[in-house]
Amino acid sequence: DILVAGQLCDCDVVVNCQVGDPVPLEVKLTNWSKHSVGPFALTVMPYQDYQNGVHNYDLQDAITFVGSNTFYIDSVKPTKDSVYFGALLFLYTGDFYLNIKFHEDKCSRELPLSWLCLPSVHIRATEPV
Repeated sequence: DILVAGQLCDCDVVVNCQVGDPVPLEVKLTNWSKHSVGPFALTVMPYQDYQNGVHNYDLQDAITFVGSNTFYIDSVKPTKDSVYFGALLFLYTGDFYLNIKFHEDKCSRELPLSWLCLPSVHIRATEPV
């Protein structure tokens, strides 16, 4: 589950926020398998979609993280949750997306695609009123 500013996100939701206000981000991982999983890292990568097949990930002047954009997970037991909290700060207006990936922590190779099923989160940063 992904919550941005307290709002549950899926591929059809656009979360609105204001430039200059910290936006809380919560990612909850639930292990539905019969075995413990981990260790791995959860990485949040913001980007802009130019709608022409180009994704711009070079956004260090437009978005900053309050804290880290990578969270390390030792292990998640069967049927248990692991929740990670962070915050984003948007410095400019625009439409942004969050790509959330899980990577195996011990050998730096990505997990199978079935692990990368989290939808991209769409956030629209607007000027403060």
